[in-house]
Amino acid sequence: MLEMAQFRDSPAAIFADLERRGLDRTAAETVIAADERWRSLIDEGNKLRSDRNRISREIGAAKKAGDDTEPLLEQMQALKSRLPQLEQETAAALAERDAARMRVPNLLDEAVPQGDGPGGNVELAQHGDRSDFGFEPKSHNELLETLAGADLERAAKIAGRRFYFLTGGLARLELALVNYAVELLAERGYEPVVPPFVMNREAYEGVVDLGDFEEVMYKIEDHDLYLIATSEHPLTARFRDEILEPKSLPLKFCGLSTNFRREVGAHGLSDRGIWRVHQFAKVEQVVICKPEDSAALHEELLQNAVDLLARLELPFRVVEMCTGDIGTVAARKFDLEAWMPSVGEWKEVVSASNCTAYQSVRLNMRYRTPDGTATPHTLNATGIATTRTLAAILENCQRADGSVAIPKPLRKWMGDAEALLPA
Repeated sequence: MLEMAQFRDSPAAIFADLERRGLDRTAAETVIAADERWRSLIDEGNKLRSDRNRISREIGAAKKAGDDTEPLLEQMQALKSRLPQLEQETAAALAERDAARMRVPNLLDEAVPQGDGPGGNVELAQHGDRSDFGFEPKSHNELLETLAGADLERAAKIAGRRFYFLTGGLARLELALVNYAVELLAERGYEPVVPPFVMNREAYEGVVDLGDFEEVMYKIEDHDLYLIATSEHPLTARFRDEILEPKSLPLKFCGLSTNFRREVGAHGLSDRGIWRVHQFAKVEQVVICKPEDSAALHEELLQNAVDLLARLELPFRVVEMCTGDIGTVAARKFDLEAWMPSVGEWKEVVSASNCTAYQSVRLNMRYRTPDGTATPHTLNATGIATTRTLAAILENCQRADGSVAIPKPLRKWMGDAEALLPA
């Protein structure tokens, strides 16, 4: 959420940003109008309370002098009638202002490319070589059956579609990916953290726009709790309503979690198998830092993600999200997309976002400065999302006999096996 000072002092910048995004100004205009009304009501309330105190003194003086107090008592009664109503109007104006403020997106970085949707995203680099198999490559879904690596049918029987049992070598490969990502990130100074897998609504509203995001989340019935969609959310909300010491910054975390998303809507053939699922493991990078450090740390998060995929020797590309595809929270965002040979498409496996102060303001998170306090920046990036990375490994490392080569960095967690073999 944006600071109120930005709406009061720089509304033109907010309106220009909304125009860049192709969004209307209604929410921002509502914030400004409700804020003006709220401040006017605050002033009126302060004046009424001052008048009440003055009249109270005048009543006391009139009684001592033996004067008629009836006119003063009538004025006091009118004030007492108006104040509760005024307090309700003030609270309503504030609630309207802050509800609309939640809907105004972050201000975009100047470097974000202009575009209307995914087609406007800009490719920055390609890594790795796309394999010339010499045979018709199978989809990861077909390879799951060949390897007996997942049981989708029985998972659907007990949990519904888009759930799965990972079995045998593929289950071990998932754990290998987690260990691989944690090892690299820990070596680079990221503290491993296993967070709670649930969050209450108030905390969740500090990190996402629930108006947009709630439809893809699982809510626990009769409880004020949601299953997390990524460890970024609890790791960032962890410091809600706190003042951080500057010497502790930047905070760098490597989150390990099982994540849950409803993934509503229709999806294509390439999203079947374990690509787009309701439950998945992920290693996430999260940073909380001073504003002047966030651009460099965003590049660091991106480089970590690039290194993790590059060492697996998977073909992928780096893409910068355009104004029409960046979402509400990020000021700048990069995706890494793996090549999926069965469909001949690049598919997203990593997102790396600089959210600037947007989440910190919503969370009321500050850090101490010589002049008082300031709002830190928050950043996040995927380390490894296991199911999508597994799918990319299956498709890009498959062999003609149905086996799948295990990337070299993962073999030490696989008993030094070089390949997953057909069942």
